[in-house]
Amino acid sequence: MSAAATERMPRAKPLPVEERRAAIARATVPLLIAHGGDVTTRQIAEASGVAEGTLFRVFPDKDAIIDAAVEAFLDPAPFRAGISAIDPTLPLELKVQLVLERFRERFSGIFGVFASLGVKQRPPIAPDIAVIVGIFERLLAPDLERLRIPPARVFGYIRLVAFSSAMPHLAADLDLDTAELAHLVVHGIARHTESESTTCS
Repeated sequence: MSAAATERMPRAKPLPVEERRAAIARATVPLLIAHGGDVTTRQIAEASGVAEGTLFRVFPDKDAIIDAAVEAFLDPAPFRAGISAIDPTLPLELKVQLVLERFRERFSGIFGVFASLGVKQRPPIAPDIAVIVGIFERLLAPDLERLRIPPARVFGYIRLVAFSSAMPHLAADLDLDTAELAHLVVHGIARHTESESTTCS
């Protein structure tokens, strides 16, 4: 970067070290998906709105930035917030479709990030299943009379379907549509109505 370009770059707003680290990590995530481990510190600095020197005042090296970005990407809080924001009063099949969309986006992103980084070992992050099950219980509360299985099992089925359908080689072969998957899941968990039972008999 030239001296003139450096002079034109606005000074980054002063932030505490941990906030600066978090901001840089968040800005690095889309770069990892696009470039993998080949992402440069210049690209990271530009995306973060800071000078390259600032990166190394809060991180020891590029690998540390990548590790922080992966950790930020795997943070479940934004994903949980997205599920929690779904309106429980929506029709059951639409809710399942919206949940599936969020799960598939989540898994696709994870597959993309790790594929782009190769086989470098990352510390596992244990999910707190009780938290997401609680979200499902609130989301499906208006539909309990229709369900043949409890919300915790619904969560397990949806996660399994989303995970497998987001795997690149499976998704490419089957061209799975989220609305179609939602229809399949719902008709596996919903009780038959009286009219449906009569029709089937």
